[in-house]
Amino acid sequence: MTTVRRVGDFPRPPATERVADAVRIVLGGQPVAEAVGGTVWRVLETTHPPTYYLPASAFRPGVLTPSPRTSFCEWKGVARYLTLEAGSRREADAAWTYPDPVAAYAMLKDHVAVYAGRMDACFVGDEQVLPQPGGFYGGWVTSAFEGPFKGAPGTEYW
Repeated sequence: MTTVRRVGDFPRPPATERVADAVRIVLGGQPVAEAVGGTVWRVLETTHPPTYYLPASAFRPGVLTPSPRTSFCEWKGVARYLTLEAGSRREADAAWTYPDPVAAYAMLKDHVAVYAGRMDACFVGDEQVLPQPGGFYGGWVTSAFEGPFKGAPGTEYW
């Protein structure tokens, strides 16, 4: 039996942990990324469902293209965004990476996270994830974690 973890118990600054399950992402009716267990990292931040970071090498060649968009995370540093394209779908700025993360998050270098809500489907093991509420954060909701989750209207100051 799997223990369900409360996201309210996650730390600040966020923790990182390896993911034992395989992770798969589908866009445009095609698999765009597949990562075996042990190669994926997840970031665990207070009140957020985990954000999953797959090795860039897990993405099919040609599905990721750099975007000029950047953002800044107080914990991880400067993020650079990526556009995903497969089949008839193109999702601008739907993925991000930390090319030069701060030392505490060095394991995220050469890894890519995606907004689950912008994909056809994302899976952790055999479970299809739900996107974190709202459009700003990139967490993936699975049955292994319970909320409440930050991101919906009214949760900005949690």
